[in-house]
Amino acid sequence: MFIDKAEIYVCSGKGGNGAVHFRREKYVPRGGPDGGDGGRGGNIILEVRSTLNTLYSFRHTTRYVANDGKAGAKQKMYGRGAEDLIVHVPPGTVVIEKDTGEILGDLKEPGQQLVVCKGGRGGRGNVHFKSSTNQAPRAAEKGEPGEEKTLNLELKLIADIGIVGVPNAGKSTLLAALTNATPKIAPYPFTTLEPNLGVAAVDEDSHVVLADIPGLVEGASQGIGLGYDFLRHVQRTRVLIHLLDGLSEDPLADYNQINAELSIFDPELGDKPQVVAINKLDQPEVQERWPMIQKQFQKLGVEIKAISALARTDLLKLLLAAVQKLSEAPVPQEIAPLRVYRKPEDPRDFKIIREMDGSWRVIGAGIERASAMTYWEHDGAVRRFQKIMESLGVDEALLKAGAQDGDTVHIGDFELEYQD
Repeated sequence: MFIDKAEIYVCSGKGGNGAVHFRREKYVPRGGPDGGDGGRGGNIILEVRSTLNTLYSFRHTTRYVANDGKAGAKQKMYGRGAEDLIVHVPPGTVVIEKDTGEILGDLKEPGQQLVVCKGGRGGRGNVHFKSSTNQAPRAAEKGEPGEEKTLNLELKLIADIGIVGVPNAGKSTLLAALTNATPKIAPYPFTTLEPNLGVAAVDEDSHVVLADIPGLVEGASQGIGLGYDFLRHVQRTRVLIHLLDGLSEDPLADYNQINAELSIFDPELGDKPQVVAINKLDQPEVQERWPMIQKQFQKLGVEIKAISALARTDLLKLLLAAVQKLSEAPVPQEIAPLRVYRKPEDPRDFKIIREMDGSWRVIGAGIERASAMTYWEHDGAVRRFQKIMESLGVDEALLKAGAQDGDTVHIGDFELEYQD
């Protein structure tokens, strides 16, 4: 089954907790702190695998969670970092963050990787908090929480040449005749409900990939019929074979309609090089109409070829003409898909809101991350968090907002009592 859309949940691993420990050995009365750091949480990485050509594997598995890093230990021993979780996707996968609609990556090349969720760093052990005034710190950090996102995956087939046309023009028959593909073929509109790929041998040393795009109807660019779901597959192709039905009442109108739909969906599609061909030349009616059709297109300055995909008449000429267009078409410039530019987020930013029950909530990436990494059971860690709040101006902001002694303050998943 061809699946070209998927929605998945991804969550990187949490960093391992830093350790609170003191060196205790005979004859070493004041060994000092020796708690080690926690290990890094696992990343979530999307990687292109060339053997995949559909998003079918995401139909049943939609949740991907990486492992957490291991906690630090005594004697300054670091916790083990977690292995990255690699999720394989087919070439041509576009990765979109659902909440923001931002394109995170456009994965095309085999082996290409995209880190979609970075694992949390390990918390620091109490060995890092020793100072001249605090020789025995009972403070450490918990591991940084991992990132979580909901991603929309969209597959755009990667082909050199795309075959487009109205339903029942014979696109699948042409693809089967030119390549080793075995698409479903029948004399009914919309026989092809999904794109098909095939490889055609031009000569012993060169091959081209062709894609049979399901038939387009008027209004396809607005989602009517099958067009909206499959028009995006045409975007990857560099050259189009525009196949017309020789038995159609008005092939010229069909030609104009398809080109209009392509241009409406994406203006660049209307500028793609095309090889235009009329199909079903094996039919006597088409042979009789062929001179008139040829004159109609000549008036537009469009060169048109006559073929029979079923009888395999003049298919090599058609393929060579498309390959010639392909050699002349500009090579698309690669876009760096793995780098996403965002406005830098200041970790010191926060805001304070009043909850319905009268409590207060502090919202901010930096302060919430600090609260999640605090050992609340250790007084030293709590005092350190209080200093962070003071340095960020949270205490002052709560006072200005109207907080009073005894009020409840929520920071992330933690609940504190406000004291002026």
